[in-house]
Amino acid sequence: MSARGFLAAVQWGFLGYFIVLNLIYLGLAFIALHGLRRYMRGASAAERVYSHLQMPVSMIVPAYNEEATIATSVKALLQLRYQHFEVIVVNDGSKDGTLEVLKREFRLQPFPEAYRVQIRSQPVRGIYRSLTHPNLRVIDKENGGGKADAINAGMNSARYPIVYAGDADSVLDPHSLEHVVRPFLEDPRTVACGGTVRIVNGCTVRGGVIEKVALPRNPLALVQVVEYLRAFLGGRLGWSAVNGLLIVSGAFGVFHRDTVLEAGGFRADVIGEDMELIVRLHRTLSARGARYRITFVPDPVCWTDAPEDLGTLARQRKRWHRGLAESLAANRSLCFARGSGAAGWLAFPYFVVFELLSPVIEVGGLLVMGAAFALGMMSGTGFLAFVAAAFALGVMLSATAILLEELSFHTYPKARHVLLLFLVSVLENFGYRQVISFWRLQALVAWLAGRPVHWGAMKRKADWQA
Repeated sequence: MSARGFLAAVQWGFLGYFIVLNLIYLGLAFIALHGLRRYMRGASAAERVYSHLQMPVSMIVPAYNEEATIATSVKALLQLRYQHFEVIVVNDGSKDGTLEVLKREFRLQPFPEAYRVQIRSQPVRGIYRSLTHPNLRVIDKENGGGKADAINAGMNSARYPIVYAGDADSVLDPHSLEHVVRPFLEDPRTVACGGTVRIVNGCTVRGGVIEKVALPRNPLALVQVVEYLRAFLGGRLGWSAVNGLLIVSGAFGVFHRDTVLEAGGFRADVIGEDMELIVRLHRTLSARGARYRITFVPDPVCWTDAPEDLGTLARQRKRWHRGLAESLAANRSLCFARGSGAAGWLAFPYFVVFELLSPVIEVGGLLVMGAAFALGMMSGTGFLAFVAAAFALGVMLSATAILLEELSFHTYPKARHVLLLFLVSVLENFGYRQVISFWRLQALVAWLAGRPVHWGAMKRKADWQA
């Protein structure tokens, strides 16, 4: 094959990959639209039926060096409009004033509680109970090197059958537990449920409650608003409809405690412990022939602090992609396994080809096409046509997610907010998505080479707190 023929094959392969990827995205978006309409129609009826039926929930909040946001986050949890819940903050060996802030804000006192180890974690140094909030306890333990170890310690101390696992820098909607616990009431087969996560940057939070919803002024945080809408209202809602959901966000996940204990808890030796647990639940439960559901509710139930500088954003995305690689590799027997359903036959191969390997195709394709154009082996018109076609499909997908948001929850109250999001959905294709792909490629190469990664601190401004 001549060089020109090879380049032509690469160009068509690159375009075909993008077309198939975005057609899958659009297919998931249409499935999500149908599921969203059905969910919205049944929401009011479900509220009437289940308003007086509530399952008690243990809320586990890992905290490592979170003194800037921990008080606000815990206050938000304590104000949830739910009858039966407890809050367990796990101070994972913080080196800052996290524990001191908790002691001061909530009048903590040592609590002589029997601590039963059902899942291994680093040693617990002490357990505290709040004098002002009887449903708040704090576990102080040695650092376990990651969020998973802290959640496992919290699960050992949890008293209730349903367990929430989230981030210390997140703010929950007051009705969040009502929404995510409902699937457990509607279908006893439910073992895990996630909810929509939104960007809190630009909003105003007072006393742990969202007082004003607005878009962030920081450009990096703003483009992440569109990313989150696309991921949650399109992808995750679509996969949930066919029981193929492989990710429940680490910022907000609710689990059946006994099922997680039987599966061995969260793995502390992987980066993406939240995704790894979900994929492992699919693998172990389907292998046993168990009937189960892992689902997703589209309500915006959780607000999280997004990175506002390139360094922190790069570390976050590299963590996510390495976590994806580790989760898929550790549970590769799920792929095309008998009885694994949509999770093993559709979602798993999709995540390998169109998520794990996507940075190789995207970065490699752009480099080859750029080289062909520079060497005169491809016309400028042809180059622009290929790029425009791929970008147009991406813009269509983002616009669909924004439209789903407007037709359902209308979270952002002003018309200019929506117009700005549409503008961002166009502009993100010119530089931002390519940089993200490059970071993901770096993470993939580092994982394949077996190189250890030092992530550094995740900077948070937390200037949304009033």
